[in-house]
Amino acid sequence: MSKLPNISTSIFTVMSKMAAQYNAINLSQGFPNFPVDERLTDIVAKLAKEIVHQYTPMSGYPSLLLKIAALINTSYGRTVQPETELLVTAGATQAIFTTITALVKNSDEVIILDPSYDCYEAPVLLCNANPVRVALNDDYTPNWEIIEKACTSKTKMIIINNPHNPTGKILTESDFESLEILLEKYPDIILLSDEVYEYITFEEKHISAHTRKKLLNRCVMVSSFGKSFHVTGWKIGYLAAPEYLMKEIKKVHQFLVFSVNSICQIAISEYLDIVSIVEIGKLYQEKRDYFRQLLKDSSFKLMPCEGTYFQVVSYVAISNENDVDFCKRLIVEHGVAAIPISTFYADGKDLKLIRFCFAKDNATLEEAAKRLCAI
Repeated sequence: MSKLPNISTSIFTVMSKMAAQYNAINLSQGFPNFPVDERLTDIVAKLAKEIVHQYTPMSGYPSLLLKIAALINTSYGRTVQPETELLVTAGATQAIFTTITALVKNSDEVIILDPSYDCYEAPVLLCNANPVRVALNDDYTPNWEIIEKACTSKTKMIIINNPHNPTGKILTESDFESLEILLEKYPDIILLSDEVYEYITFEEKHISAHTRKKLLNRCVMVSSFGKSFHVTGWKIGYLAAPEYLMKEIKKVHQFLVFSVNSICQIAISEYLDIVSIVEIGKLYQEKRDYFRQLLKDSSFKLMPCEGTYFQVVSYVAISNENDVDFCKRLIVEHGVAAIPISTFYADGKDLKLIRFCFAKDNATLEEAAKRLCAI
């Protein structure tokens, strides 16, 4: 009997498989197709011949942990202890799975804000806990009154994703103030803050949970070098959490993966000495602006994009189809793959919105836009 009877093949897998089948341009799955910084690949090439291929310490390569602590301090003004408050993970998905598995118990409740990324619910279910899906407003702002009403004495965790996938929305100062008030009323709730797109924001500055003093002692922060440095296949992420929570997370981590890819950890440690983290947002803002410019005369309506490398569009002027069928037809008839937003909702809420990934080279974006503008 299945432990996850209602979870089927990921929509990302479905759309990418269809894109390959029909030779469509794949703007569905969130991975860049342009080259990695040569400085980073040169570091990897050099390290390949060095003695760096055995297990690193369970928490992470010591130098990398120091660099992560320095990065958090530079970015957010927060001091973390590398030995006790940081953990290098095999990507953000493993970080999230490990955190939930370590901290959530049988019959606990975990609040997930929809539309939500699909890796949140499965570990909750595997813990024999109960996911409580609460929809954001239709403009993707949180309704804190509704979120608070969903909280009970059984609520163990609230998961936020900021900047938000799939919508590109970022939380405001007011949102964090409301969240802090809510958590004051429920002192046992842990906050899991998924911030994998933290360095990919545009006009509005990303507010990290790292900067909220009221939250630090009860918050687990998730970050991703794969996203930040467009090396998604490396599967390198990291967690920051207070020591009492990190002790529990490490208990699970040591039996799940024990340690993470050694050469990639060491390469990123060296790369952090020479890369400018602020340039990442500039790169993706250029991509976003270029893609939006290419689509401005199309029949799609562009929704706001404040962060991430995803652009949500409305197709209401084109079709009344549900978004899954529209995305499938988009692949088959027009040769472009996208992701339907309804699949991020527990109830399949369909607002006639789909998501494109613009983390692609300009030639790919141009050809995709040409096909989309012809619809």
